[in-house]
Amino acid sequence: MSDEQSRAAETEPAGEHVRPAEPGPPAPPAGPATAPHTGPCVVEVRDLDWDALRRAVTAPFSDARAEAILARMEDRLAGGAPLGLAFEEHAASPADRALQVSADPGEPVWFIGDVHGDLLALEAGLQQIARAEGGARARIVFLGDLFDDGPHAPQVVLRVFELILERAPGQVTVVAGNHDEALHYADGRFHSSVLPSDFTDWLNAQPEHPWATRLGRLIVDFFQRAPRALFLPDGLLVAHGGVPHTDLHPELEATGDWNDPRVLQDFVWLRAHPRARKRLPNRTTRGSEFGRQDFEAFCELATRLGRPVARMVRGHDHVEERFAAFPAYETNPVLTINAMSHRLPREVFGPYERVPVVARWVRGELPEVHRLFIPPALVREVYPEGADESGGGAAE
Repeated sequence: MSDEQSRAAETEPAGEHVRPAEPGPPAPPAGPATAPHTGPCVVEVRDLDWDALRRAVTAPFSDARAEAILARMEDRLAGGAPLGLAFEEHAASPADRALQVSADPGEPVWFIGDVHGDLLALEAGLQQIARAEGGARARIVFLGDLFDDGPHAPQVVLRVFELILERAPGQVTVVAGNHDEALHYADGRFHSSVLPSDFTDWLNAQPEHPWATRLGRLIVDFFQRAPRALFLPDGLLVAHGGVPHTDLHPELEATGDWNDPRVLQDFVWLRAHPRARKRLPNRTTRGSEFGRQDFEAFCELATRLGRPVARMVRGHDHVEERFAAFPAYETNPVLTINAMSHRLPREVFGPYERVPVVARWVRGELPEVHRLFIPPALVREVYPEGADESGGGAAE
């Protein structure tokens, strides 16, 4: 299969009010025990400071600000020293990319799903986290796919790097997504093994840009060291895509090698089928699917191997409401979250304005979903429908 065919094969498919989960049995006790699926608790957020949000998005990153961020991140990456990422201290070795978190996180933990160059949704999520109880101490876990499909890709990545640098060490991390992992640099150009890859095109179109090439190469270096999965001690698995598929289970049980490249690949690339019991592993494409019984089998395997898993939070699959907890996954629930405020070019159906979400860790349960109702006029002001989304955005 040619590189072009491979890329085409992996093109992706297209005031607070608390709404409790549907009635069901009592919540499970803390720990990895399972319980009948009732879905996450949902908080509806309609009272963010929209003027502050507009200012945060419309004020461009100056060259001086961007270059200062890049220089500091380059220093962190140099020499292989720890990056200061959240949960990094739990890595079994410098090469460990599937981290087993052995201690209760304690402080608030928030999850931000696929951003895809949507600076508006990112800043809205950060504002909601900052104003929540314990927001200044909160750990923030990005679930990957920071770029492609959005006009503010450079600004989103710079903003995430800035958070890593400015917040206390151990407060921010990024679990690599397939778009993040797919970017690489060779022969003086950037390449991507996934479509769409508009951010890659933007990087290659900026030979005279003061910092574009530095940013791209820094992204490649950073995601080579970013985690692919986090195993929290209450049984919550955190990853961008999926879990090691059933064809890998016998070998994983025999070796216990969580850093096998095929295992790490499935954490990043596998997709969740909303209804199927089982899906056959398909190694002709990295983005094959798993079903609910496949996930149940993995939970049983991981528990036998000393990493109890009962539920999962992930991104990767884009859903119209920007969050989904499929009812079919009753025994071991899976929550999918997205942080995009508008319909992406490859999303064919549904309204243009969307409601991005962030999610708060709740011990022993699915994370609590916070829906951010950004005013539609502000969404269209920042991202006019039909405008070119070339992956670069305005930067000065």
